[in-house]
Amino acid sequence: MDQGPSYWGNVYYMRHEFTPIWSTGYMEAIQMIKEAVQGERNDELFYTELINLAPSQEQVAIIESIRDDERGHNKMFREMYLALTGQTITGSSNEQYEKVNSYTAGLQRALMGELGAVERYRKIWFGLPAGIYKDTVFGIILDELKHADKYNYLITLNH
Repeated sequence: MDQGPSYWGNVYYMRHEFTPIWSTGYMEAIQMIKEAVQGERNDELFYTELINLAPSQEQVAIIESIRDDERGHNKMFREMYLALTGQTITGSSNEQYEKVNSYTAGLQRALMGELGAVERYRKIWFGLPAGIYKDTVFGIILDELKHADKYNYLITLNH
């Protein structure tokens, strides 16, 4: 019994009729990759402060693992940008570094930073064509979600 093409199959392949609200174009994604890398100096200062304020070796180790992941993300974003544009990222953000007022305030700032990164990287993900770079950004998004969970754990320990 032939029922014709399935409804869901048609919707899936008629992608041009549906655009997610966070959809991004390719060039915007490339610019966002560059911006993601340029804030790295402030990130390093921030992680160093949090590590120095951490009250236990366990908490130091958790923040160090997050910092090390972020260094890897930065390297991957730099390599992607070079591969996609033929250019090396230079310069840094003009944002002033904001010192941490307390360890718990720093943890809360870190948590919100991780969740903000998920939002930004999701836009990058939507702007890239299928393939290794899109897959890499998805892996980075998963790491950012893992980091948010770790910061939630640290916040819970310190309340």
